Amino acid sequence: MFQYHCLNPIASVGLDLFSEDYKKVEDINGADAVLVRSASMHEMELPENLCAVARAGAGVNNIPLDKCAEKGIVVFNTPGANANGVKELVIAAMLYASRDIVGGIEWCVANKDDEAIAKTAEKEKKNFAGTEIAGKKLGVIGLGAIGVLVANAATHLGMEVYGYDPYISVNAAWSLSRSVKHISNVEDIYRDCDYITIHVPLLENTKKMISAKAIGMMKQSAIVLNFARDLLVDEEAMVQALAEDKIKAYVSDFANPTTVGKKGCIITPHLGASTAESEDNCAMMAVREIRDYMENGNIVHSVNFPDCSMGACTTAGRIGILHRNVSGMISQYATIFGEAGINIAGMANTSKGEYAYALLDIDSPITDEVLKKLEQTEGVLRVRKVK
Repeated sequence: MFQYHCLNPIASVGLDLFSEDYKKVEDINGADAVLVRSASMHEMELPENLCAVARAGAGVNNIPLDKCAEKGIVVFNTPGANANGVKELVIAAMLYASRDIVGGIEWCVANKDDEAIAKTAEKEKKNFAGTEIAGKKLGVIGLGAIGVLVANAATHLGMEVYGYDPYISVNAAWSLSRSVKHISNVEDIYRDCDYITIHVPLLENTKKMISAKAIGMMKQSAIVLNFARDLLVDEEAMVQALAEDKIKAYVSDFANPTTVGKKGCIITPHLGASTAESEDNCAMMAVREIRDYMENGNIVHSVNFPDCSMGACTTAGRIGILHRNVSGMISQYATIFGEAGINIAGMANTSKGEYAYALLDIDSPITDEVLKKLEQTEGVLRVRKVK
């Protein structure tokens, strides 16, 4: 029996995927696995029995990844599960930033008591006139699940689309429309594009990548869209540029005191993945990831350990070993199994940065003595008897 705890409300369509071998508990201290959305885990005391954390979403800034790795806790996210919801909002943002739809709506509300509002509107509508997006240049920075969908959708709206991603995956490249022009220098996007949308993860080297220098390269008519993370943009520099009419607009999905209410800033309250479909998709993917790890030892979509999968176990036993990425680990495991007379029927070992994961299928049941020797091996963070 496995026990799981939800730090945030998780869509029931996902939780329903848990079998009768799983029990929901109200106290994290009794949990083998945790599901989380936005709750911060940085100050939490993580219980020793906790094996996995699944974030029902893409960003993992609310989870202490290194702390989890050192305790042998695998952290999962759900890349792509909410991509369509974010894509649709980005497309909507381009439209309402271009046509001043928001300003027009606010004018109507402010003049709701005017009996002649229809006639007045005909005189005032020129104040909300905008531009069409067809024929304009869109620069997409980051061609992951969301960036690819945005780029492809924009081509169907008649936009000239440029994509920048020096680390684009093979799958993303296959999914990208042939109409999207690949850019090798991001500065070309800053200089030439009418719309710039960013879709990269927040890392130390991407923090404030839309810098004052980058903003200074942009057209006066440029519209910047940020539906990834607010810290990807130097928002102080952005607000100053807008105040000086150096660019047209900044659309962000992250409300904060720096941008809300400032000239040229159109801010929404983190609505990107706030659709019923996105929440359902994230919940289902998160539960499937936890089940595959707890039941089979397979790791898919981890952010602090390498992915590693051997399907369902068909041998007498399976052992998962989370360890540091140093040489000689596999030979030590083989020696321990060999001395115990246990044959290794199959094995996979993958690494990611400082950490690695070994999954071993064995032909006979493992003993507590062998488990203890594996756990005491220098460099081992956690040993799990999967079967």
